[in-house]
Amino acid sequence: MFQKLEAVEKRYEELTKLISDPEIIANHNEWQKYVKEHAEISDVVEKYREYKKVEKEMEDAKEMMADKELKELAEADYYSAKERLPKLEEELKMLLIPKDKDDDKNIICEIRAGAGGEEAALFAGTLFRMYNMYAERKHWKLEILNENATELGGYKEISFMITGKGAYSRLKYESGVHRVQRVPDTESSGRIHTSTATVAVLPVVEDVEIEINPADIKMEVFRASGAGGQHVNKTSSAVRLIHVPTGIVAECQTERSQLQNREYAMKLLRSRLYEIEKTKQDNELANERKSQIGSGDRSEKIRTYNYPQGRITDHRIGLSIFQMEDFLNGNLDNMIDSLTAAHMAEKLKGNEEE
Repeated sequence: MFQKLEAVEKRYEELTKLISDPEIIANHNEWQKYVKEHAEISDVVEKYREYKKVEKEMEDAKEMMADKELKELAEADYYSAKERLPKLEEELKMLLIPKDKDDDKNIICEIRAGAGGEEAALFAGTLFRMYNMYAERKHWKLEILNENATELGGYKEISFMITGKGAYSRLKYESGVHRVQRVPDTESSGRIHTSTATVAVLPVVEDVEIEINPADIKMEVFRASGAGGQHVNKTSSAVRLIHVPTGIVAECQTERSQLQNREYAMKLLRSRLYEIEKTKQDNELANERKSQIGSGDRSEKIRTYNYPQGRITDHRIGLSIFQMEDFLNGNLDNMIDSLTAAHMAEKLKGNEEE
């Protein structure tokens, strides 16, 4: 670990010189690249320098302990420094874990009703409301991109974009199958039904990150419609984009302008293609241990919402929370923090085994 830290510190010093070089500054793109790399490793370097400072303080205090007059004071300094070192070492290990480059990105979230008919659509609506309220708590902006609503107020599917710092880092663990056990409003006999909805969380990516050949896109326009197929627009402003090589379809019909709908549909298409590429890259690293948390596998049952017992259980980490109403009102931080901690612990374990 310390060899790696020495290399990082050396690179930091090189970058410090580079970003002060007038020739580099004159080349804005190159300068920005170096500034970004410098910022990314600054926390590690600062913590490593703190570690080395405390380590030296401990060594100096040990030498001073030989002096009878200074022994008592030196001992206090020695044991104080010795106590701080293990904590600093753990912090350094955490800082050395590679960060997900998508963590600071905005997201596109897609919720689809699964098994359970109308009750599954209602559950999809419950999940959308939950994420909407979580976004409000975080002061993030939420925009609906596409929706297929049912007459009872649920959704066969709904896609929306959340814009806010760190949105992907907080919500990326939500991808997968969510299962609900409750007595539906549509059930007169009081029987508990089990239904599912699928959630996919995709980072919003820029043009430079995923290149799409315009010739590969087929565009269709149609009228936006509401629940039950009632037309809410008289003009064909809704847009459907089809990526011919992959068959991936992206739709947007929430804006009045066809141009805006096309722009949002492109964001969705780009994010879906990026996810495919990212999954492919992950699969190529098959020899590395891959954490199940945040794997983004849409077929994986990740969580159960048990209404009769007021319990939400995340199956990946075995955590149960018994504040159903609070959770569905967007108080997700306890669950997300636990998932993040488990994911970091898994990555740290993988780092130590390398």
